[in-house]
Amino acid sequence: MAGEATGTAARKAALDLMGEVLDEHRLLAEVLAKRLAPLAPEERARAQRLATLSLRVIDRSDRMLGPHLKKRPPARVLNLLRLGVAEICEDGAAAHGVVHALVEIAGANRKTAGMAGLVNAVLRKISGETAKWHMLPLPRLPKWLRKPLVDDYGKAVVAAIEAVQAASPPLDLTPKGDANALAERLGGRVLPTGSVRLDGRGQVSALAGFAEGDWWVQDAAAAIPARVLAARPGERVLDLCAAPGGKTMQLAAAGAEVTALDISPTRMGRVRENLERTGLKAELVTADALEYEGGPYDAILLDAPCSATGTIRRHPDLPYAKDGGDFPGLFELQEHLIDRALGMLKPGGRLVYCTCSLLIDEGEEQIRDARARHPGLVVDRAALDRPGIDPGWIGADGGLRLRPDYWAEVGGMDGFYVACLRLSE
Repeated sequence: MAGEATGTAARKAALDLMGEVLDEHRLLAEVLAKRLAPLAPEERARAQRLATLSLRVIDRSDRMLGPHLKKRPPARVLNLLRLGVAEICEDGAAAHGVVHALVEIAGANRKTAGMAGLVNAVLRKISGETAKWHMLPLPRLPKWLRKPLVDDYGKAVVAAIEAVQAASPPLDLTPKGDANALAERLGGRVLPTGSVRLDGRGQVSALAGFAEGDWWVQDAAAAIPARVLAARPGERVLDLCAAPGGKTMQLAAAGAEVTALDISPTRMGRVRENLERTGLKAELVTADALEYEGGPYDAILLDAPCSATGTIRRHPDLPYAKDGGDFPGLFELQEHLIDRALGMLKPGGRLVYCTCSLLIDEGEEQIRDARARHPGLVVDRAALDRPGIDPGWIGADGGLRLRPDYWAEVGGMDGFYVACLRLSE
């Protein structure tokens, strides 16, 4: 349970972040650095957590606020109220501290100062109604996404996914060394696939072993593709679309000679920082994957740009920043990237294709189409025989379909599709 607020800086930053997502339809990842730069590290972590929490429960917050609002207030005031409801009802923060801080924020802005009294009155009423909170329906995915998912998986599965996405996710770490020792050190648990899961919240950089590079943050599902690739010492491996570098570090830790490629200099900077912190090595290339000339490689990991619909559990801003309009372009890009990657493989080499998407079009359909374009291409189902992978997660096409409702009892996982492809020698 959260304690009383010690200041308003983190809340104000969280409010700004909510505005970027809800009013400007931008992803949090695009604006975090700019909005959080003035804050101290602990305030940055708090601001990001509060913004993410508020976006996750926005549907419930609006249901709580509805009876207390005669008309919809200006966007910033509404977001102030949503932030307050999320803290009081979902986070369990002391109401008087939350109300005081948010009234102060409202009063300090000339555009919202006249509604500080409304913020005070409404949130004080909400604080007396917290028992209603958990009786409210769980938030549902937006129609533009829910409909295709229901078509692919059915209503029951989608409802189970929504239930997992409604809760704040745990923190998963990929250890550089022994997973059991790390779990014991941090008070976490080792998941069947080898990731370490922590249930507590806090500043990541303050956790034991961060500065020493003993681990890195990586959702358990996101860690599976590199395990499926199973890089061996000395192999030449290409990590396409590598940023922020979690998979690059896995491959480097396995002893492979890794080339990490990404089109974004900024994102590649994060890969460099992560490698330096963990003491791992890889060749870094900033280039367009469709134009890069390299290889041939023993193995390639292609984590293709995608809709990221499998990550809403950790990124609840996505349904508000996207509307599905960019999907056709992503599908086409994925096709071109698969073809380009296959052209850089040695005969008999292996390509692991993955997307953090729940859409069949970005997974199973891509593999079906790739096999039609490349008659000698086979799906290596045996590559999925890895610790912790449930055979029931493997489809008839030989690919691995991961869903947020898997491991729901311990916090779920991101949605992913993973397939290992091999070229005939």
